[in-house]
Amino acid sequence: MAGLMAGFGNFTHAVVRGIPASFAAEALRMNQGDVDLLKAQREHEVYVDVLKHKLGLQVIELPADESLPDCVFVEDAAVVCGDTALITRPGAESRRKETEAMKKVLSDLNLNIVEMTDESATLDGGDVLFTGQEFFVGLSKRTNQRGAEILADAFKDYAVSTVPVTDGLHLKSFCSMAGPGLIVIGSSEPAQKALKIMQQMSDHRYDKLTVTDDGAANCVYMNLPGKGHVLLHPTPEQYPESAKVYEKLKDHMLIPVSNLEKVKVDGALTCCSVLINRKTSA
Repeated sequence: MAGLMAGFGNFTHAVVRGIPASFAAEALRMNQGDVDLLKAQREHEVYVDVLKHKLGLQVIELPADESLPDCVFVEDAAVVCGDTALITRPGAESRRKETEAMKKVLSDLNLNIVEMTDESATLDGGDVLFTGQEFFVGLSKRTNQRGAEILADAFKDYAVSTVPVTDGLHLKSFCSMAGPGLIVIGSSEPAQKALKIMQQMSDHRYDKLTVTDDGAANCVYMNLPGKGHVLLHPTPEQYPESAKVYEKLKDHMLIPVSNLEKVKVDGALTCCSVLINRKTSA
């Protein structure tokens, strides 16, 4: 197992997508909130800039599509692990066409493409937590049991366990990985309950980092040459108490990234990129 974990967080490429003008008014949201389109686009530019210039990833930028208001949230369209890319079937019908551009770009990177064609299945990438050792899949408003089964079939090397998501949009709305064996979790009762289920189902031991706010528990972990452990996490401006918890991670290069606008439409930091490790230049 140590061999599998050795490459956890190693990435060379990131796929991102622009924010269309339709995002502010038409992107799906659980709560009604006014989105400032220009601020959201600026926020996203900073995020992409960090991936490209600060971290040196090869960033593939897909153009925004006005007919797909949620298309910036590329994570939901694909799950990539190793050389395999599972093209999902998003739970919201209005988002299903987002997978087309994603499928093309991942094919161009010579990944093995598996498509979710079963019409009874739904899966959003935001419900998929890969720990480096196994997958946890949230059963939510957007992801069902059949979707989880197809994911298990696509990634046979890893155990797949399902976790009920009773609160929030996705599993990763309140948890993510902050390093090998380290799960960041929100402090709400539903989040803590989900973590308990994950721990009970797993044969592996995980350390946990509990942050005050569920929304702050979504961060992007990478392990990059010359940089070591890197963590993109929400800013102190957004979540002051949770930011203090992240500051305890002394071994990490911590990069606060603002997400004030995208969070209004349930978007988190992991939602906005699909991270890939391709050793050969594609």
